[in-house]
Amino acid sequence: MKSIRNYGLLSVVAFSFLFAYLLSFVFEGQVLYSTIDAFGAPSNTCILVAILAHFAGLFSCGLFIKTPIRAKFAMIIGMAICLIATAPFLFSPSALWFVGLVAAGYAGGCAVAAWGYLIKSFTPKDERIKSCADVLIFSNIVMIAINVIAINLSHVIGLLLFMLCLILGGALTAMLPAGADAEATVATAPETERKSRSDIRKPMLVLFLFVAVITVTSGLMYQVINPAFAHLTGLVIWY
Repeated sequence: MKSIRNYGLLSVVAFSFLFAYLLSFVFEGQVLYSTIDAFGAPSNTCILVAILAHFAGLFSCGLFIKTPIRAKFAMIIGMAICLIATAPFLFSPSALWFVGLVAAGYAGGCAVAAWGYLIKSFTPKDERIKSCADVLIFSNIVMIAINVIAINLSHVIGLLLFMLCLILGGALTAMLPAGADAEATVATAPETERKSRSDIRKPMLVLFLFVAVITVTSGLMYQVINPAFAHLTGLVIWY
């Protein structure tokens, strides 16, 4: 059980680095907008397509992620693609920006879906909600810190820091067990954690409420607060 908890914590920290990147870059993040503003490039179409690509990654990943080893490598490959796709934003706008955003959106979606399998495999059932909360807290702390740096110092520094986050996330994910070791770790979980759930109505209700609150809050932040108070940069950052 102790090893399962340790692997669960490791997967949470690794995913938090990826999620911070997604929040501050792919999802209309401050680092992305700082980069776009620095070069005076158009943004609306690229961002919309990136978000659509992300949803495609979320839904399609389940078609080929069936084991812990596949989930692990899907996360590593996804973060590697995001890292490569972010590099063009260090330079002047080009077609690579569009390609990079779409690739990062899809790869990030696949990595998010893959982590769902890892948290099921390596985190005890009664700690999964706590683990999701930990991801939100840690990823937002990282995101806020890098946003402040990107807006007040340089968007290039922000991009480099998020690229470092992807490298750290990939390295931590690589430390998770794979193959037979992963299957053995999952097999050590108590039977009550591995048995099928006969009643999932209450957990699903909580999930839907959580998604609704996050969606409304994010929508207000990106589409209402940010545009309305764009002239108060410091206030918007901390909000």
